[in-house]
Amino acid sequence: MAAFDYVDDLHGLEDLGSILQADQLIGLDTEFMREKTYYAQLCLVQLNTGHHIYCADPLADMELAPFWQKLMQCQLVVHSGRQDIEVLYQTANCMPSHIFDTQIGAAFLGHAPQMGYANLVKTLFSVELPKSHTRADWSKRPLQQAVLEYAAEDVEYLLPAYEILTEQLRELGRLNWALEDSAAMLDRSLYASEHGTAINRVKGARNLSGSARSIAEVLAEWRERRAETRNRPRQWIMKDTVLLELAIDQPRSLSALGAVEGMSEGTLQRQGQQLLQIIKEPGVATDYEPPQRPDEADKALLKVLAARVAIIAKDLNVAAEILAPRKELADAICGERASRVFSGWRQQVVGDQLLELLEN
Repeated sequence: MAAFDYVDDLHGLEDLGSILQADQLIGLDTEFMREKTYYAQLCLVQLNTGHHIYCADPLADMELAPFWQKLMQCQLVVHSGRQDIEVLYQTANCMPSHIFDTQIGAAFLGHAPQMGYANLVKTLFSVELPKSHTRADWSKRPLQQAVLEYAAEDVEYLLPAYEILTEQLRELGRLNWALEDSAAMLDRSLYASEHGTAINRVKGARNLSGSARSIAEVLAEWRERRAETRNRPRQWIMKDTVLLELAIDQPRSLSALGAVEGMSEGTLQRQGQQLLQIIKEPGVATDYEPPQRPDEADKALLKVLAARVAIIAKDLNVAAEILAPRKELADAICGERASRVFSGWRQQVVGDQLLELLEN
């Protein structure tokens, strides 16, 4: 078990902040709760400075802005860090300047694309990490010692793993691959709450057209705003299945609205009239067209593209999905050229070959 300090007062936070230096390599993990909220609630920040481990409590009564500013100037090492970056960005309102994701790095060395941290530690160090507190309530105070020990172990091996992975990647000439894909997680647009694109988070909405699509777009935006305002999960406000049924069936009365399976009584009473108005007059008609089903020629071309990716991936000893996911290949057949397979390191490794096949 790694030694660590629990930081939950201003004096301890200032001491920790004085340790952090710009461009310093820091292993980072977070614990958060999001099951009952729209925004994830950051509950703990674990840091490995290379010399010591700290568990900082962002729920304690402390001024955190100076600490966030210093932390974001460090070179952060994470594992499967997309959600960690999201919760830090939403909480601190600033983005790290540099990041390396050990899950991404491991994938370019032939490990499973979604390799978990415990499996990585076992593979690299022959150490079994306990899984006894994976479902802990991180918002509960005080945190038990065993829970804090579990959290500290999540960063204990991050920096040693970073050293091993970067050295192996450098030997293969793939370090820039991992750095480029890691840096892509720092794109602020990935974490922005855009009401106008809320429809993209409704499962099944991509197949709607005409008035059903127009109504679904407005309902999705209505749900997004309400979820954000109340800080509650979208599905608590209205389930996707209910939203789609409203858009397709377009009920015109409160009784018809109440007959929709899954419609809550509270929503019916408080927002029923508003929902009926949205259904009656959703606003500007959409020009959206559902994606066309691939024809036989498209299916045949997709097989050709996938086969080429598989050959390249086998030669590199990596999973084909990290070179070009099947969805990106399908999009490419439809004319999409903005996907990552046609940019950065992937363009030279696989993208140019795919373009030749697409243009023949």
